[in-house]
Amino acid sequence: MTDQPLAGQLALVTGASRGIGAATAMALAAKGAHVVLTARTAKALEAVEQAIFDAGGSATIAPLDLTQTDSIAKLATAIGERWQALDVMVLNAGMLGSLAPVNAIEPKEFAAVLTLNVSAQVALISAFDAMLRKSAAGKVIGITSSVGATPRAYWGAYGASKAAFDTLIGAYGDETADISKLRTAIIDPGATRTAMRAKAYPGEDPASVKPPERVAARVVALAVEGFGPGHRERVD
Repeated sequence: MTDQPLAGQLALVTGASRGIGAATAMALAAKGAHVVLTARTAKALEAVEQAIFDAGGSATIAPLDLTQTDSIAKLATAIGERWQALDVMVLNAGMLGSLAPVNAIEPKEFAAVLTLNVSAQVALISAFDAMLRKSAAGKVIGITSSVGATPRAYWGAYGASKAAFDTLIGAYGDETADISKLRTAIIDPGATRTAMRAKAYPGEDPASVKPPERVAARVVALAVEGFGPGHRERVD
């Protein structure tokens, strides 16, 4: 591992046990960052951590349920006791929920989608804000979906959660742009080979869409190169 522009930096990736999150964590580690991996499944996180170790990188796993906001605060405290600054935070964890017409959205499931896709993201930003501002160039990169910007039939619940997510990330970026080095970006991964995509499109040939590594490569490029206020892009 000779090309390490992120050496000495700390990154946090949510939903890092598989898909885009796992690929991003491994790519960040390959560029020299120490990566904190979070997801609910410890065994899957351990597999990603081992892959990072095998490639010569460094990582720490932190299994937790992001819907339990107390666990986010405890994670921030633990990380803050070991490191002073957080350089990159990739907000990737999310829940699809059931695809259904708006008049048939099940309230309890909708509440669960909003809790993970919106409330937990607010809690993460709040918990790590101080560490992000201590970075020489803190970056928050949120993984979104096109349905957050363009409504689509049967995607109302998930789309609404992503619209709220996008607004929160954008607002946070506006609030910090003139008073800190912190920058925020929103990345729409487009059609990508993930478990969520397979659930939404069960008849689709996985080989017909791009692998998560392509999205991860773009996220890491942004982490290395930086970006201006209000950055948003789609990975095709």
